[in-house]
Amino acid sequence: MTKKNSSHFFYAMGLHMHQPPHNLKLLIEHNEWEAQQIIKCYERAVRYALKYPQGEFHVDFSGVLIEQFLDPYIIDKYRCFVDIPKMLEDYRRAKNIEIIGMGYYHPIFPLIPKEDWPEQLDKGQEIFMKAFGISPKGFWPSEMAFCMEMIPELVKAGYEYVVVDHVHVKPKDGKPLDPFQLYTAECEGVQITIIPRHRDMSNAQESGLNPEWFLKESQNQLEKYSVAKDPLLTTWSDGENGGWFRQIDDNAGFFGYFWAPLLEQIKSKEAKVKTIKFSDYIKLLPPKMMANVNTGAWNVATTSGYDFAQWNGSGSQKKAIEELCQVSGRYWELSKGKLTKEKKEKLIKARQAILDAETSCYLFWGEAWLPKLYEKLDEAKYLLRDL
Repeated sequence: MTKKNSSHFFYAMGLHMHQPPHNLKLLIEHNEWEAQQIIKCYERAVRYALKYPQGEFHVDFSGVLIEQFLDPYIIDKYRCFVDIPKMLEDYRRAKNIEIIGMGYYHPIFPLIPKEDWPEQLDKGQEIFMKAFGISPKGFWPSEMAFCMEMIPELVKAGYEYVVVDHVHVKPKDGKPLDPFQLYTAECEGVQITIIPRHRDMSNAQESGLNPEWFLKESQNQLEKYSVAKDPLLTTWSDGENGGWFRQIDDNAGFFGYFWAPLLEQIKSKEAKVKTIKFSDYIKLLPPKMMANVNTGAWNVATTSGYDFAQWNGSGSQKKAIEELCQVSGRYWELSKGKLTKEKKEKLIKARQAILDAETSCYLFWGEAWLPKLYEKLDEAKYLLRDL
């Protein structure tokens, strides 16, 4: 690859927002300080978007988090910290935020039954329409867990692009990956735009950085790996985890210490970078190259993300996934038969429990949270047993 020194680049920043089912309720009832820290992360992002309208960025929400935002009990309990309905309305009117979609219950798509994919996707789209009045065109895979087989279902659900960890993207022409360019991936004749998320720069976003380091390291990365005329740097991290994002003092956290000063430098033309939304960048510079994406996830804890060891690395995790697939299979078998109204109602409740059990958090925390997964599966099995 011929290296070139590119002084100007586009920057797409993103934040991942998720809480497991009922977690906001658990937090406010048992750990009010942590609850305050977390809920203010969601409010802070949109507050800074409205304060700095020239700074464009992205936010993804899991459907189950939005569900909690809409819960009257949660709204009331968190009112002393954040006006949640106002916050949601602010997200609606913040035109510099591009909201992108997810699977409703934050599932590891490659590990759950394919038959369950459409419902996770469709329910996600439905609650985005309910909360924000939009149908997102971009998709963030939970835990960045992606496989090529997802492409037809994503497109069918209305998605046009997907963000994946850059280490998994393999250009079909055999050339080295340029993580600052878009690609097109195809499966079963269906195509979708692939946006590589820069792993190293995203790790820095997650742990803490300042504008000076960011600009210098961005240039270093561009000189090493990109020949793009108008390169796009994409960074993405959790938006509510870790002390960096949970700082109650804005000036000591991500938005006050990094984001706002960076935008001021851009405004004064000190920084030759332009923030941009994916939808606008794709219109400006649609992908020209094809790529395959290897199955994988992002790097978390001590895992590399080249497999799903964080979620299926132990025997107990594998056993739980196997039972999940069995219970889901039983649901699909029963759903094809003729049922009375009462039995249909039980089937619907069982379905809800199965989809809930697919939440990645139940697997992520290993032995500690597996009982939550089995609790949902036991509920589903009880409802299905007499059908």
